[in-house]
Amino acid sequence: MAYQTFRQEYLQVPPVTRAYTTACVLTTAAVQLELITPFQLYFNPELIFKHFQVWRLITNYLFFGPVGFNFLFNMIFLYRYCRMLEEGSFRGRTADFVFMFLFGGLLMTLFGLFVNLVFLGQAFTIMLVYVWSRRNPYVRMNFFGLLIFQAPFLPWVLMGFSLLLGNSVIVDLLGIAVGHIYFFLEDVFPNQPGGGRLLRTPSVLKAIFDTPEDDPNYNPLPEERPGGFAWGEGQRLGG
Repeated sequence: MAYQTFRQEYLQVPPVTRAYTTACVLTTAAVQLELITPFQLYFNPELIFKHFQVWRLITNYLFFGPVGFNFLFNMIFLYRYCRMLEEGSFRGRTADFVFMFLFGGLLMTLFGLFVNLVFLGQAFTIMLVYVWSRRNPYVRMNFFGLLIFQAPFLPWVLMGFSLLLGNSVIVDLLGIAVGHIYFFLEDVFPNQPGGGRLLRTPSVLKAIFDTPEDDPNYNPLPEERPGGFAWGEGQRLGG
């Protein structure tokens, strides 16, 4: 019975969110079981381009460190905001969501050549949070019950929290920068005088990922509860 319930809930998660979070959990589990090591996963341009270890272009986004507070914190934020994007502004636009993943990952990898980062998954999570926060500017957030602010400040609050934990803010700044570039090109520039859409999802992605009809039984997460926890809860102003 418990298995059936878990399976049903798991299959209710939208496909991109389900695939990415599952890959992250399985990668971490494989490292914990010592089936693989982080040294086989991290971002290393020399090994990628000179020794053709191209899998590192993907695996460096899948490992968030050993199981602990930092891993759980990142997984919760990754799952929540990735799912809310997929069920919110990308509802029925799976190909566009995949294209955002590819664009963000490519840009982050290029920037990664110039910064000393070996795993980019946390920066990718911040990118997702940034895009969601800019597309939901009137949601009010409650962080650990200590701070109340509107959604666009969330990435900066997370950066401050990361700084308090003694982590490098380069990771957060990279995620914010890539998220802002995507948001500007997708949401701001097309609406400017003389602007236009520079990001267009390739037709091959639309043919693979977009389905002609939405599932009428699909039940998305409500966006007016973006955090779902005392430190990430939110509600729309005036609500």
